[in-house]
Amino acid sequence: MRRPRLGLGARARAVLGSDAASVRQGLAALLVSSAGDLLAGLTLGAITHTLDALPGLLVIVPAAIGMRGNIFGALGSRLGTAIHTGEFRLSRRAETLVGQNILASLTLTLSVSAALAVLAKAVAIGFGLNHTISVADFLVISMVGGTISSIAVLVLTLGVASGSVRLGWDMDNVSAPLVTAAGDMVTLPSLFLATYLVGFRVVTPLIAIVTAVAAVIVLVGALRTGLPILKRIIRESLPVLLIAGLIDVVAGLTIEKRLESFLAFPALLVLVPPFLEDTGALGGILSSRLSSKLHLGVIEPVSVPQRPARRDFIVTFLFGVPVFTLVAVSADIAAAVAGLASPGVGRMVAISLMGGFLATVFAIAIAYYGAIASYRLGLDPDNHGIPLITSSMDLIGAFALILAIVVIGLGR
Repeated sequence: MRRPRLGLGARARAVLGSDAASVRQGLAALLVSSAGDLLAGLTLGAITHTLDALPGLLVIVPAAIGMRGNIFGALGSRLGTAIHTGEFRLSRRAETLVGQNILASLTLTLSVSAALAVLAKAVAIGFGLNHTISVADFLVISMVGGTISSIAVLVLTLGVASGSVRLGWDMDNVSAPLVTAAGDMVTLPSLFLATYLVGFRVVTPLIAIVTAVAAVIVLVGALRTGLPILKRIIRESLPVLLIAGLIDVVAGLTIEKRLESFLAFPALLVLVPPFLEDTGALGGILSSRLSSKLHLGVIEPVSVPQRPARRDFIVTFLFGVPVFTLVAVSADIAAAVAGLASPGVGRMVAISLMGGFLATVFAIAIAYYGAIASYRLGLDPDNHGIPLITSSMDLIGAFALILAIVVIGLGR
């Protein structure tokens, strides 16, 4: 006997009923991350004068925020594995597992920060944005701001790992949202503080040269040590981080070219960090779920998604509706409290939902086909999926947000 076809609402209830705990955990993680990103958005909306005075600064913002999440999200994941295997021990000794992970994260911070500065300037020129701050200015902002924020996020990540051991938490469940939110909250203020060091004839180039040379020395020294875990992390992480950084720089360029629209309504700038973060987080959650199903044999790496994968697609859309609505309303309220101009809560919600729906469609496609491509190539989707999906969604999310702004009639 043929089963009656279920409507969309019935399918959604069926999915929630079969995996309600995961849905609650995922939604809670997204809301925690969004709250941190809202503070980052307020910072961005409050420094419109700096963005106007330092043309091109916005190009590096998504890359700097994304780098923190990619480097220290991966650190949290590795520490979670160390906790599960009983190898986690806080120690000052460099040769320990935790010590090598700390050194690797700091080395990647310096080297990727330097690379992002050069990429930001090169991409800006390559795409016709000629009147920007100098490469020395980019270096100072990226290196100094990146180092300050990375130290803060590193301390938090180690604190979360230590607390997980003492309190019996699962590091895999608490690390990603807390580390991501912390990285977003401290990165923009750190970059803003670093802008006070640019524009000086002698001081700025000197700081740029010293920090760039230090990044090269630290990277070469790390690769030449006899610490195997340190070298493996750097060799496997650096190429992926550079690709992700390049994509994020192009995302920043996309927003920079529409800066006038954002300056007219700074509330839209408040919306940018949580919107981009949530598009990446949705793709990241889906990527992780699909990766687990591939490893467990629940789904096969086939071109047409099977039913368990399609259920995850529905969950992703279910996540998106409340998250993008709440982000828009919160951004509008926060902007009003801060005295920033807004196009109105109705338009903010329409922009967020329209852009969010479009971005989520792409997130689903990239997460699914990226996961099965990695699996078919004999690679672990867990190692490559999240950095590439989050950076890809920064770019696609930026396009989707700007398209929604234009469709609503606020684009210039």
